[in-house]
Amino acid sequence: MVNLFLSEPKWNDDAHNSSNIDVILPLVNKLGSHIQSLVTHGARSEARVWLCSALSSVSISPRRQLNIFMRLLRSKPIKMQLVSQLLQMMFDKRPRKLGSVLAKRSYLLEKYFQGNPKRMVQWFSEFASDGGSDHKRGARAFAQFAFANRDICWEELEWRGKHGQSPAVVATKPHYLLDLDVQRTIQNFLDNVPEFWSSNEFAESLKDGQILSLDTYFFLDLFIRFMYEEDMNDDVWDAVEEFLTEESFSSLTQHLLITLEERDLCQFLELLSKYFNPSIESWDSGDSSCWLGVVLSRYGDSIDELLLLNSVINQGRQLLRLVRDENVNDEGEMLKETMGDVCRGLENASSFSLILRDLSKMKHIEVIRMLGLLSWTIHFRLSEECQTPDSWEFLFRENGIEFRRSSEHSLLSHNGFSEESESDSGSRSHVSKKRHKREKKKRRKKKKRAVDVDDDDDDDDDDELLGRHQISRSWLLSTDGFSATWTSVDLPEYIARYCLSTWMKWLLARQK
Repeated sequence: MVNLFLSEPKWNDDAHNSSNIDVILPLVNKLGSHIQSLVTHGARSEARVWLCSALSSVSISPRRQLNIFMRLLRSKPIKMQLVSQLLQMMFDKRPRKLGSVLAKRSYLLEKYFQGNPKRMVQWFSEFASDGGSDHKRGARAFAQFAFANRDICWEELEWRGKHGQSPAVVATKPHYLLDLDVQRTIQNFLDNVPEFWSSNEFAESLKDGQILSLDTYFFLDLFIRFMYEEDMNDDVWDAVEEFLTEESFSSLTQHLLITLEERDLCQFLELLSKYFNPSIESWDSGDSSCWLGVVLSRYGDSIDELLLLNSVINQGRQLLRLVRDENVNDEGEMLKETMGDVCRGLENASSFSLILRDLSKMKHIEVIRMLGLLSWTIHFRLSEECQTPDSWEFLFRENGIEFRRSSEHSLLSHNGFSEESESDSGSRSHVSKKRHKREKKKRRKKKKRAVDVDDDDDDDDDDELLGRHQISRSWLLSTDGFSATWTSVDLPEYIARYCLSTWMKWLLARQK
């Protein structure tokens, strides 16, 4: 049976086996070294993704997040992947911010359309088809400019029909613009009407930023040049700063951190660490920020410790998968052997009490490390030892956890009805008994051998049905006020986190 150590220790009891601590704590540190080796060498890239995800739960002010990301963006050498990903976010979420910047430099798009018929048609072909003048995107800009400047540009319009249309006719019948040969007309404007590309009409069509979606790579390159090569680039950086202030820290970290090289991620962590204190006020098992802030406050120049702690506290299930994958290697075997030594050292409940007493005198970052590792050993043992619903219920009883079987996964009785439904419904039970009598009478008329075969088949079917429901059994637990349904798939991770949360709350209460 796995002891979850959920009974609060008696802090003032005299200890008779304190020497055991001198054995267990080094073993826990040894276990941490094995896990750290696994996540920082064999699965470093995956562990970094886990860490970036955890960092998104941290909460800081918009002013501070702006300061951090602007420091990264302004630093040398330029972090091209970071800049590109940030601009892509702006294209997707706030296209108007960059559309307004582009509108001020509309003349630069003359080169964008030059020699590219596909782009011409994409942007300038959306003339209204219902007889109205509600043209879209570049088509609206073109129509407005052509009418306003018909004296200098109308002859550049190319028509697909036998003859052209006059401005007066098109003004009364706007749908005639659908007969324009857009490609040839725009090419004429590129060759002969330079005024169009710097006109208010064309600039206005760019302000909503829709054009950015036509060729992402072109506009990413263009805006990177705006940011880092232009002399007059204040408006570009103003738009970037507005976006970094308005967007949530969670969204920024989830999208941007994965693009950073490790040295740049370390720079980010160093900048972030300045905004946290080295102590914990409270502990919430569902909130990574309660411990991440403490670890970040002591951040040095290596992320290895962060990768370790995040793996054992937040990514227990994924870490378990890595350990099982490594079982064929010496590292995996050594890790399991060390974990076994730790578990044997904790078989006496008083040993854990002594460990907590010792930890209560340590700094919070050391406490988080030790208890995080101990909670993950529980995760591992539960995954290995609790393989059946009965073993889970035995674990609950032995550790003082009240439980209720979820009604939708009730254990079925031998005749195929749930125990709850039999006890709650007398009529159903009565029908079941009558059916049973009829079947029994029929069986008596058959040969004994056939009866035996039928009985064996019925038993096999019942056993199979019982087995399926045993596997799918789920529970409501007192640990969360019976508010959620838990299955054996999620229980190891949930119970381990609950243990860690409980232990941390005891220590925090003692240190006040």
